[in-house]
Amino acid sequence: METADPDAIAAAYEQGLKLLVRREHSRRELAHKLRDRNHEASAVAAALDRLEAENALNDGRFAEEYARARFAKGFGPVRVLAELREYGVDGEGLGFAHLDDSDERDLAAAQCRKRFGTEPPADRKTAAKRMRYLQQRGFSPGICAAVVNGRGNPEDGCDL
Repeated sequence: METADPDAIAAAYEQGLKLLVRREHSRRELAHKLRDRNHEASAVAAALDRLEAENALNDGRFAEEYARARFAKGFGPVRVLAELREYGVDGEGLGFAHLDDSDERDLAAAQCRKRFGTEPPADRKTAAKRMRYLQQRGFSPGICAAVVNGRGNPEDGCDL
């Protein structure tokens, strides 16, 4: 790889820092944004290395913040991990991205109540619709089945 002009590195660094002030970014996302702003690849790589060395850019911190925001919006861990992979972050090794079963079940039950109310599913078609909804939100099939089929907490309201 050819070395970049120090001025080009400084410009990419400054632009990257401005983007990071607004919100956290993954390394892949920030590299893409800097390249879109016509910074040369070698300058982008050097700027990102410097940002990481200064801990201004941190994929772990990005993943934690992103997961927390997505969980707050009612998305499950399966979907959050898939979205993190799209950002170039391997969330599998990060413990925060995995809710324990009771937390995941509570979140899934809350989403079920919010979408469908407290009435139990009237028939299999309705139960299947609820299962699909929860799976699309990113909950594991076992948790979805537990919530829809009444093996969750009795006060969930969405359970049978």
